[in-house]
Parts: sequence; structure tokens; C-alpha cells
Amino acid sequence: MLEARNIVVEYAGRGWRSKGFRALQDVSFDIKPHETLGLVGESGSGKTTIGRAILGLVPVSSGSIRFDGQELAGMARRERRRLSDDIQVVFQDPYSSLNPSMTVEDILVEPLVARRTGDRREATERVRTLLDQVGLPQDAVHRLPREFSGGQRQRIAIARALALRPKLIVCDEPVSALDLSTQARVLDLFISIQEETGVAYLFISHDLAVVRHISHRVAVLYRGDIVEYGDALDVTERPEHPYTKRLLMAAPLPDPDRQAARRQERRELLASEAMA
Repeated sequence: MLEARNIVVEYAGRGWRSKGFRALQDVSFDIKPHETLGLVGESGSGKTTIGRAILGLVPVSSGSIRFDGQELAGMARRERRRLSDDIQVVFQDPYSSLNPSMTVEDILVEPLVARRTGDRREATERVRTLLDQVGLPQDAVHRLPREFSGGQRQRIAIARALALRPKLIVCDEPVSALDLSTQARVLDLFISIQEETGVAYLFISHDLAVVRHISHRVAVLYRGDIVEYGDALDVTERPEHPYTKRLLMAAPLPDPDRQAARRQERRELLASEAMA
């Protein structure tokens, strides 16, 4: 469905003495229909840049991004808008991504009206279906985003992304602003929606444990380059690259003894890398 080959994204320097910055270096991956590809890395690794490149929010310096056979890199804005039915996004902060002055009904109807997918009655019926899909009550339609918890606001954002029945949703750190129990419920919601609709996800996160929970395959990004790529269980339980091992050891554990042992393993790994 989506094929990325040898993507390079470079940003020009700001001053005449400043050098340019390469955010992505020859990155390649693919996303199959009905699949979740987890993209994991620390802040500054370039993972969000990949999502923005797919959405057309940053220019691709070289390489190819193809979606259903269409080249996305360099695509004109008007053609991009036509693809909005098929590619949607859920951002990290649900409150800033929702218009605070609009009711939930208006938020969900807006993309339907913009794309002229039926009349108002059909749009209203679609809104009811979306609320059921994301586990929100029907009376939510008359309320404003500020009247909901963080997890509920993210459910509204997910419903909006689903409104046009996309084939792919770019999920950019969609649970990182939520507490752990809410994270688990929202992740399970993503999984159930995928099982019901067949939508594919590019799931971007700094947390390897979160990515392991939801992904079929995982790509580990380090300084703009994919250093490990494969089946989710293989990458998260039997990592080969030292950076992936560090990410795994940085993930918190509920057992204090296991957490202490993992910290010691991390210190030993860092010490061995420093001596190499």
C-alpha cells in the first residue's frame, strides 16, 4: 500500500555560515494493508519527520514515497487534498488538534461536509457510528472538547480521523500525553478499530513497550537512519542493534527488582559501548 524508498529530508541552514541538517538518511520501509508499522526512536531521531513527509508537511529532498501506486513526494497540494480520504492523522495533543469552540458533532461533520460525502442527515448518521466506534456516548455531540478528559479527547480525534474511512492513519505519539491506564485503553481501541475496519497505521512513538503492544512490524530510527527493522516480537524481544537494546532497557517495568536489574544491564551496556 505505502512504499518508501531511500527517503532523504534535508533542512537548509539559517545563517550563511550554518550547515544544512539532514533529518532522514536514505530511509526505506513499507506498510501493508491492515497492518501496523511501529516507528520508534528518541527525540530528534527523525521519526516525526517521516510522518510529516508522508502527509506532505515537509518536502522530500530525494527518494520516493508511493501510496497505492501514486508518487507522494513532490505531489501538488490540490492532488494531496484528493488523497485526504485515504490518509489521515492523529496527533499527540488531542486538545490542541481540536477546535475548542466547536462541538463534537461539528468537529466530526466538518470533514464529511468538506468532502461532500452525502447530505446533512447522512453526515449525522455517520457521526453516530463514529461515536460508537470510539466508545463515546451519543450525547457527546453537543459538548465541547474542554468538557472531556484527555483520553476522551483523543477518542474524538480518532473518530475525526476515521470519518472519511481512510486506508492509512499516521499516529504521531497519540498516547504519550496520557496516563498509563488510559494509554492501554486507547491502544486497545486502535487495535479493535483496525480489526473492524482494516485500516493500516504508521504508529510513531518513543516508547518501545507501546510500539510492541500495537505493532505487527517495527522500525527503529536512530539519527535519521533505520538501524533495525522486522517482526515486532523479534525486534522487541531479541534486539540486535545496541540502540534498540538501550531503548528496551529504558522502558519501565512494574516490578522494582526487575527494574533495578534492567538499570544495571543498561549501565553495563553503555560501559561496554564506551570501551569499544
